[in-house]
Amino acid sequence: MTVLTLNVDGQSHEIDADPDMPLLYALRDTLGLNNPHFGCGLAQCGACTVLLDGKPIRSCVTPVSATKGEIRTLAGLGTPEKPHPVQKAFIDEQAMFCGFCMNGWILYSVAMLEKNPKVSDADIRKELSQLKCRCGSHTAVMRAVKRAAETMKA
Repeated sequence: MTVLTLNVDGQSHEIDADPDMPLLYALRDTLGLNNPHFGCGLAQCGACTVLLDGKPIRSCVTPVSATKGEIRTLAGLGTPEKPHPVQKAFIDEQAMFCGFCMNGWILYSVAMLEKNPKVSDADIRKELSQLKCRCGSHTAVMRAVKRAAETMKA
């Protein structure tokens, strides 16, 4: 076991953990966060996505020792009173059905739009093609991302 420091959603946390433990386990089991979710455990679905220094990573396969930067989770984006523009757009468009994979869709969208809010439909499709949703809410997600992009351009 090793004492590691995780910077999560603007707060520093020291944890005693095996350096090879998946970040997902540290976030959920050690820090008690409700997001990200455990989906496939193979980095295929995206339910475990977090942002590391602004880039989406799959926390189910990322060793906790490899996370030296700022980790941002869904909970760290906004508040119920003042949601992030992407969160608000997903709510307004009712983009999620069951919501289990929402973590990945929102965080991939945030990373993409914070880098460049002037995205085309093709850009959105390419960026989000790495995610899986069994509910089939892809059309609503597309509308939500386009709505958020318009808000963030302003």
